[in-house]
Amino acid sequence: MRRHRTVAAALSAACTLLVGALTTTQAQAADTTPAAAPAARSVTATQQQRAAAFWTPARMRSATPLDLRLVPGARTEVARAERPTTVSPTAAAPAAFPQAGGAWTGGGAVVKTSGRVFFTFQGRTASCSGNAVTSRNASTVVTAGHCVKYQGAWHTNWVFVPGYANGSAPYGQWTATKTLTTPQWEASEDINYDVGAAVVAPLDGRTLTSVTGAQGIQFNGGYNKPMYAFGFPAASPYDGSKLVYCSGNSSKDFLLSQDHGLACNMTGGSSGGPWFTGFDESAGTGLQVSVNSFGYAFLPNRMFGPYFGNDAKALYEKAQTS
Repeated sequence: MRRHRTVAAALSAACTLLVGALTTTQAQAADTTPAAAPAARSVTATQQQRAAAFWTPARMRSATPLDLRLVPGARTEVARAERPTTVSPTAAAPAAFPQAGGAWTGGGAVVKTSGRVFFTFQGRTASCSGNAVTSRNASTVVTAGHCVKYQGAWHTNWVFVPGYANGSAPYGQWTATKTLTTPQWEASEDINYDVGAAVVAPLDGRTLTSVTGAQGIQFNGGYNKPMYAFGFPAASPYDGSKLVYCSGNSSKDFLLSQDHGLACNMTGGSSGGPWFTGFDESAGTGLQVSVNSFGYAFLPNRMFGPYFGNDAKALYEKAQTS
């Protein structure tokens, strides 16, 4: 990954959209803008059947992490996965706060609610992360916007695999009946609104969260809080085989976005994984307030995630009532 020596050079450099926080002061922020209608894609029964048959264990293991790159003032474009300059994939025991990246070994609800997302993008198999949240339909998954739609096209063959374990799906493989994103991401791929969701079909007569449980979700919760981020990074040095987490005090991005930031070394494939506030390590539960979204090339080992304001709330409401 290319480094830059000056702030001026850095601000004109490419930003790597991979995965989203620092500061210990508490600050509240309320989104007062009216929400616009979310964008959505419906998936036919035939398409769902094809998606379920498409994702074999071998295809899941070989799926390429969706690795995106943003040039300020220009359109985003696909980039190859790059190894961060300084990373440490060593597993670390939970209860270490802060934690810049390590395998989650604490168990709890998060190992069932979080999972990998698989889909077809521009003719290739790709992966992200996602999380099951409380919802009226008991079938809602929250992820990143670029994990459902990118470069003007909705992803196909979209499935959610909670508790993914190296090619296996211990809690089932759930196909999307509808995928959704914010109107800002749909229209211009605005990273401040890089939020997506999916409604998944019942499996063997059961709904998603009746099998996996669900995490709470919060909107307009403010900035600068202790947070935990989870995901399934699949770009080197990770391989997508295990749940990884970061934890620490979050901060508001002071550069180009209005997003949360967190010290974290997760790589491509972790996009869409959940960020929690009020996370209980022993229970593995918290309130989801963001998703892994992007990182700047000139700020290695730092991740950013969109603020869940009124548009994210409208997206969630649309998903849970679909």
